[in-house]
Amino acid sequence: MTKNKTINVRGTEVSIFKKGELEYISFTDILKAKDGDFFISDWLRNRNTAEFLSVWESVYNPNFNCGESAIIKSQAEKQ
Repeated sequence: MTKNKTINVRGTEVSIFKKGELEYISFTDILKAKDGDFFISDWLRNRNTAEFLSVWESVYNPNFNCGESAIIKSQAEKQ
């Protein structure tokens, strides 16, 4: 994926990446406008987020490590 351009969203520069015909915005850049570290770490601790990311990676990442993902999901549900 290559970074092609940025847009300004309420004073925050957000990167836009292009892969083929599809464009993606940077979730991390969006969170910089808020207390990003808190939101990201809180979001990643959520069991539903871990499950979603696991499914996404298993579909789109041929090198996805299912065993490691299971460990992460089990830790997410404990918190």
